[in-house]
Amino acid sequence: MTKPEAPLFPSFLKLAGRRVLLVGGGKVALGKGRSLAEAGAAVTVVAPAVVPELAELAAARGWPVVARGFEPRDLDGVWLAVAAAPAAANREVALAAEARCLWVVAVDDPGVATAYGASVVRRAGVTIAVSTDGKAPALAGLLGEGLEALLPAELDDWMAEAQRLRPIWRADGVPMSDRRPQLLTALNQLYAARRSAATGVAGG
Repeated sequence: MTKPEAPLFPSFLKLAGRRVLLVGGGKVALGKGRSLAEAGAAVTVVAPAVVPELAELAAARGWPVVARGFEPRDLDGVWLAVAAAPAAANREVALAAEARCLWVVAVDDPGVATAYGASVVRRAGVTIAVSTDGKAPALAGLLGEGLEALLPAELDDWMAEAQRLRPIWRADGVPMSDRRPQLLTALNQLYAARRSAATGVAGG
């Protein structure tokens, strides 16, 4: 009997200012580069050639671009490696990263990856990431789009209320299990106040 795969451990990385190695110079690497730029990572691009858009992104961000194939020493001092190159190069990066106990995202190559990218939705300080364990990234993208469409228009208000209540809960020692129903009550009160205000305006 085949042993079932262990589930992934979901996490969010703080990459701002931290060194990340991006191996690859094509359109796929460009997409990953844009995501890393959004996260504020300090990226080094290694590839024999890069598409113009990636070169422009690297120049705008001050990222070095090393015009050659991957070498294990490229992993010195990095926190994360992203392999967005042909399969053989991705495997080379993954093996070198494994030897150094570094996580590596190998794009469209789940067999050698030790971390997976995700479909990401960001709005009003909320981040939702969807993963299919690297098996169906297109499905993850579709699910992400669906979730984004479901997010309420009032999410900014929800976030503001949750941020207002958090220090109160912490000061009062309110356990996490009790915070969620209290937040739901507070959000319902926001709706009630908004409906009351709208009714008052309409009646006036």
